[in-house]
Amino acid sequence: MKKNILFSLKSPYREQLDIIGFKFGHGKKSLAIVGAMRGNEVQQMYVCSRMVQELKKLESKDRIAEDTEILIVPCVNYYSMNIGKRFWAMDNTDINRMFPGYNLGETTQRIADGLFSMLQGYEYGIQLASFYQPGIFLPHVKIMDTGFTSPNIMKDFGLEFGIIRKPRPYDTTTLNYNWQVWETKAFSVYANATDEIDVKAADEAVNAILRFMNNRGIVSTKTPPGYITEILDESKTKQIQSDSAGIFFRNTEIGKKVERGNILGRIYDPLDGELIAEIRSPVSGTVYFVYNSPLINSKTVCFKIIK
Repeated sequence: MKKNILFSLKSPYREQLDIIGFKFGHGKKSLAIVGAMRGNEVQQMYVCSRMVQELKKLESKDRIAEDTEILIVPCVNYYSMNIGKRFWAMDNTDINRMFPGYNLGETTQRIADGLFSMLQGYEYGIQLASFYQPGIFLPHVKIMDTGFTSPNIMKDFGLEFGIIRKPRPYDTTTLNYNWQVWETKAFSVYANATDEIDVKAADEAVNAILRFMNNRGIVSTKTPPGYITEILDESKTKQIQSDSAGIFFRNTEIGKKVERGNILGRIYDPLDGELIAEIRSPVSGTVYFVYNSPLINSKTVCFKIIK
């Protein structure tokens, strides 16, 4: 294992920002894994740290394929993580909306440029992703439908679901999208939690990535058997929004099967405790996202269901 500084940025107010990468093996750039790009992505950083430990063991046993290099970047934005902010501490911009970056631009554009220059050229790329709203996901893998990556490769992760997403205009500045444009087969892996550590979900994500690496011939290892992945288009999922604002209680959990008409959650008036709204499922299917903040605004996505 080699521990390298991939990109450095001096600051007049804090210590120098050093983005650390851990390299395993040597030769052809086979796989890059990127963890926390935002300051609240603790679970994503934790999964990467676990991958570092797993690859150290595999490397010591000579289980990494010949002519193969693996790069792991556990955390990009620890400036914000240190003070509990999701986005860049100075101007509240999102590094994952700045790719491929610009070395003469704003701070987060320069960080994206410096990082992306080190991530280009890998055959595969995995980003430990999080959702923009507070909530938990059923662990799954997702790709953007850019035409550069075969959806069937998602089956190598052995997760229950592989979801294909049509890119929207704002997706064109994300790492995943730009990886694909520069001919890296890119995937986003969702490991349930974001700002807290879910060890069980982290185990599942680590095993899924090891399973992928083994199936792709990057490493040789044994993992617990996975699912026969169901690949589906994101249009086959249903987003359910809240009708009112208030105190939110959910009646279901991720992975649960629900029927049309089932009560998924309730919203109460925060001052007098009266029931304001019941959130019912408009479809039958599997719950794969639930909102998990105690307070909710009107028209907030609070559940996602695979129909």
